[in-house]
Amino acid sequence: MLLPIARHHWFEIDDQSWFPSFLRERVQASLTILWTLKVPIIQGTSCASLLATKLRSILGSTLQSYTFVDFCSGGGGPTPFVERNINRTIRGNAAWSQTKRTTDDIELVQLNGAGKKQREEGVDFVLTDIHPHLEAWERAAKKSDRLKYIESSVDAGDAPKNILALATGDESRQQKKVFRLFSLAFHHFDDAAARRILQNTLETSSGFGIFELQDRSFEGLLTALVLFPSLWAGSWYWFWGDWTHLFWTYVIPVVPFVVVFDGLMSCVRMRSSEEILTLMEGLKGKEGWRFETGSTMHTWPTGRMTYFVGIKDD
Repeated sequence: MLLPIARHHWFEIDDQSWFPSFLRERVQASLTILWTLKVPIIQGTSCASLLATKLRSILGSTLQSYTFVDFCSGGGGPTPFVERNINRTIRGNAAWSQTKRTTDDIELVQLNGAGKKQREEGVDFVLTDIHPHLEAWERAAKKSDRLKYIESSVDAGDAPKNILALATGDESRQQKKVFRLFSLAFHHFDDAAARRILQNTLETSSGFGIFELQDRSFEGLLTALVLFPSLWAGSWYWFWGDWTHLFWTYVIPVVPFVVVFDGLMSCVRMRSSEEILTLMEGLKGKEGWRFETGSTMHTWPTGRMTYFVGIKDD
């Protein structure tokens, strides 16, 4: 049930410059866990896997024509997990395409160069932020040659058209189309900043996806409230050895408090698909774009992921 109020850009603690960076890192680490966690019975898959599935479903056979640039990456968020999910699926499909069926079994066809071709299948993902988290990104990038990052500050409202040149030295990869990702990020911008980002997106990319894990509803508020007991129950396991994280979770519970407080404020900040379309009214370059919107349940019975995907027709 939708909240009977209009969108308001209310205060979030994690957005504030005075909030200590070491606590912000712990809050963002907790959010990453929530993206990648799969809770039995109430979750069929993790939120990150759900995002990856939605991208594959919407983009279909065109998916490999893009490089995905994540804006407002924070500590990495779901993007490294989305990258692995999508590229694992692509490589699995490539391996399947190299098989042939016989009357008795399925035999792998070993062709010259087939292994090299399979390794080359896939898409790149790029992490960016106005405040780069280089240490966390470097750790994530070491796990995949398909995950890149831009060391310099990137303003989502003033990103250069040749942004891929800042992330990868492979000239063939630079020539792919840019698909922008905003994962649990777009609600952080007020209307003026959001319009500036959308205008820059229309001018410098060929696609974009806005994904949120809540909406402006009573169910969204309830989902945010459940995060406190979830973090209280699981943080000792997820962050064992990070005594600073555990201290600010259990002794002085700043981390779960900020996650829940900001989650409640985020619900009020969320935009419907119609409100995003209203923001785009009057923007230059909107012609030739098509949009797909919707929502899907990520956590039974109240958690829903909303999406607003724009694709520029060739």
